[in-house]
Amino acid sequence: MLKKIIAIAGLTLALALPAFAATPVNINTADAETIAKSLDGIGLAKAKAIVAFRDEHGPFKSVDDLAQVKGIGAATLQRNHDAILLSGEGAKAEEAPAKPKHAKKSKEAKEEATQD
Repeated sequence: MLKKIIAIAGLTLALALPAFAATPVNINTADAETIAKSLDGIGLAKAKAIVAFRDEHGPFKSVDDLAQVKGIGAATLQRNHDAILLSGEGAKAEEAPAKPKHAKKSKEAKEEATQD
């Protein structure tokens, strides 16, 4: 009987874990409310401290820079590491047009270059 209870509790916990997972958020652009809703273990007070630190010191250059904010520790950073985005991160490849590695010059462009 005890094994069944443990198995059920484990299954319930496994199903509930995604509900506690952090949601990706750009900490350099998000407001305090968005940060608080998105990151696990970050309430509104800590989120406001993150925004205040960012306003005073500029954008965060790495996730580890968040440790400089009062109340943000290593455990919180580790728990949310994959959800904390910085400027330019998290963009899908489809959003940015691919640049060709080597642009071929047209015959007209080659002729103009040789005439100059």
